[in-house]
Amino acid sequence: MNIDPGFPITATTDPLGWRYGAGVFGPAPELRRLDAIRPSLRDPDCAGPDPVYAIVMDVGREEHRGDLQKRHLLFGAVAYAAGRLGGEPVRSQGHVHCKSPRNGWSTPELYEIWRGRACILMQESDGDDPGRCFAITAGPGEVVVVPPGWAHATISADPAQPLVFGAWCDRAYGFVYGGVRAHAGLAHFPLLTADGALEWTANPSYKPSKLVRRGARAYPELDIEEGIPIYKQYEREPGRFDWVPDPELKAGAWRNFEP
Repeated sequence: MNIDPGFPITATTDPLGWRYGAGVFGPAPELRRLDAIRPSLRDPDCAGPDPVYAIVMDVGREEHRGDLQKRHLLFGAVAYAAGRLGGEPVRSQGHVHCKSPRNGWSTPELYEIWRGRACILMQESDGDDPGRCFAITAGPGEVVVVPPGWAHATISADPAQPLVFGAWCDRAYGFVYGGVRAHAGLAHFPLLTADGALEWTANPSYKPSKLVRRGARAYPELDIEEGIPIYKQYEREPGRFDWVPDPELKAGAWRNFEP
């Protein structure tokens, strides 16, 4: 099942990459090779797809480029290859967002799944005590919000198909890897069973923590509409996601936030 992204952009799988339709701006895809992520894997010598994923940051309709820059909003899209990395799922390395030079917040991120199944693994801190930990599984058309300051990684939950998703981010995005790398990953390791299901094992580098596993939810407190592509929601109401680069606009929502 594929979901309309809300503007003409298409992921390609052979070769892995992106294709833009008329009136769409965006960069050449950045391809993340298997050798580049081997240090973050439990088995650095494993076999797996190569490239592992293709990412394009700052894409959208040409007519929106100026407004997106003014709002400090950025739309990105990522395509993960099908398959597995040895006994692990295809995934990102894990990071925390840099603090914005504009407001001092480590900004949130709004994901929308377009194809495949995703698991967004997130935890309150990349320190020795990870705090609350969540594994949120989402399919096509569902959204997941990573709140400000949380460490997180995006995991393909179905090795039989590619994972394709888009996300609203702060234009001044940047990633802090130090805490995650110092602990050799997040507080829970995702592994794949022989039949392709996700299972979890605790990372002993952290203090013990419970992993809450569940599906995606609605976010009425963040004014996200269900069933409408998040790019189209921006198109209809450009200020709707101003809380992504300026999270203080929803400061109350972040207190005791449940992803």
